[in-house]
Amino acid sequence: MKVCIYGAGAIGGWIGVGLAQAGCPLNVVARGATLDALQRDGLSLLRGDQRTRVTVHAVADPAELGVQDLVVIAVKAPALPAVAARIAPLLGPDTIVLTAMNGVPWWFLQGGFGGPLAGTQLEAVDPGGKIDAAIPARHVIGGVVHASCSLDGPAVVRHHFGNGLIIGEPSGAATPRAQELEALLKQAGFEARLSARIQKDVWYKLWGNMTVNPISALTGATTDLILNDELVRGFISTIMLEAREIGERIGVPIAESPEDRHAVTRRLGAFKTSMLQDVEAHRPVELDALVSVVRELGQRAGVATPFTDALLGLARLQARQLGLY
Repeated sequence: MKVCIYGAGAIGGWIGVGLAQAGCPLNVVARGATLDALQRDGLSLLRGDQRTRVTVHAVADPAELGVQDLVVIAVKAPALPAVAARIAPLLGPDTIVLTAMNGVPWWFLQGGFGGPLAGTQLEAVDPGGKIDAAIPARHVIGGVVHASCSLDGPAVVRHHFGNGLIIGEPSGAATPRAQELEALLKQAGFEARLSARIQKDVWYKLWGNMTVNPISALTGATTDLILNDELVRGFISTIMLEAREIGERIGVPIAESPEDRHAVTRRLGAFKTSMLQDVEAHRPVELDALVSVVRELGQRAGVATPFTDALLGLARLQARQLGLY
């Protein structure tokens, strides 16, 4: 299988090493210091004191690789439009595009999902439908990552905890290609599971991180400190109730209470969210895929979102002041 990782950051590198160990010759599209490191030293994964290094074929121009069987997109949402503009040489009629990204993706309301909103283009994550035009939903198998990884340096990934990959067709069908991809990911050492409704898995993960991420970016606090403050936790819970109501309207109901979800987050311990890490590293933040899109879905579904709006306004203002949005 011809496999290409587009975005060799922490999550893309983690997935790439697993697939390479499963016997897939690995292509990578990268740039700058990451490209140099991949070409010189390959891709490395650190688990404690154990280092796994794999050889990759790394290029800056996707046209050098040609059509792939599987393309894993593992970039932050702000980088996706640039990926979409350059991905065409990698896509043939049967190419699978596995999305391993945070937040609500451009294909979220495709595949007959979304009730009255089915087929709706989400402007917050795909203005003008340019991403959908470049990467049609027929190519997509959605992915939800349940793992924590970071970069020790260019092309050097450190795995902290978690090994889960949930995948699924936007339509929910258990297609042969989805079953084959699940089998490959299991062979690669991941705790892979094929979902009958991948949008529900996307929404449940979002339900936990659409609040803690921007609040950590605003305050600089780790997750434990955020949830230990009863006023902040109450604010978060109110936002989550707004999102839960939206989920009910579009077909992804959540039976849990916000406090149930807080307990899940607490079990992960004290950690810096990805958005806080982005702010500290002066990288663009994923506000649109995590928060703006929830506001848009609320407007389209007829659900008022005053607390979500307040969080978005504050986080957006901070990010603009820092030049990150």
